[in-house]
Amino acid sequence: MLPLIACADTGDTDPVSIGTLAASTAVPTATVARSASALTTPAGLPTVDPYAGLPLIERVEWTSNVDGPRLLVFPTTAGRRTTTQGSDERAWQEVLALSADAESPGMRDQFVCHWEWARLVQPNKPSWNLEPWRPDVGYQAVVAASCNPGGPER
Repeated sequence: MLPLIACADTGDTDPVSIGTLAASTAVPTATVARSASALTTPAGLPTVDPYAGLPLIERVEWTSNVDGPRLLVFPTTAGRRTTTQGSDERAWQEVLALSADAESPGMRDQFVCHWEWARLVQPNKPSWNLEPWRPDVGYQAVVAASCNPGGPER
């Protein structure tokens, strides 16, 4: 038995016993079912892309430098600002539409590195420079080389 104690306005400072309560080992419980869909965007609700339908790449331009050919990629304002999932692939497809020659080993990794990192580090850099002569070392190595595997940009 558990004593029930309360405060009373009797002028006493000691608690007043008002009875007892039988102890129980049962603990009230509640089960809340949670599905994976409760943690993600519900079906039917679109993810909003504020730059949907706008170009992400303004233009591309092939140049030549001391090391070989270079593709200058000029992002639009939307391309510099968007953070929508999948926008990197959409922008890469725009690059390929502007210059199919960009599809060479290592170029996509250089582009994604610029998309993910150079936009943050140098947000106002006029162009992102991709070079097909750079070694195809995989994305992580491209990032470790500051987007320029095989040596610094010259």
